[in-house]
Amino acid sequence: MKKLSLFLLLILILTLTACARRTAGPLAEDAPPDNVPSIVGEYAINGFDPDGNEYGGRLNVILQDNGEYLLQWIISDSLQEGTGTLTGNQLTVTWRTVEGFLVELTGTATYTVTVKGELYGYKFIDGKDGEGTEAAYPNSGDNMSK
Repeated sequence: MKKLSLFLLLILILTLTACARRTAGPLAEDAPPDNVPSIVGEYAINGFDPDGNEYGGRLNVILQDNGEYLLQWIISDSLQEGTGTLTGNQLTVTWRTVEGFLVELTGTATYTVTVKGELYGYKFIDGKDGEGTEAAYPNSGDNMSK
């Protein structure tokens, strides 16, 4: 019940911020590894799974007290959650599904951070051949502490 409440609250928050969504477009240049903008905030995402199916959704990135990042995706009525570390301009993540699929999926992702705080990279599903690609665009007003 607690997970369902968290899921519904996250959907409500992301729905309320939908009007501030940035649409997909060309990505900015990669951030220099020694001058990476903040990646904390809410994002609109576009991606392709390893089978080539296109998807869209939302991503929320939260900096935790231990220096790791908590990532929460809402994609196609599912909730995925992961933790990641930022080294230079590279964000490395381990993720899993929390709600929405009949079977729990797990995997990893590696993103590069751009000078505008965008994220792009590859998302892998454990046990599945191939890689997916994903780009995350900060919502207007978020990720502005560059």
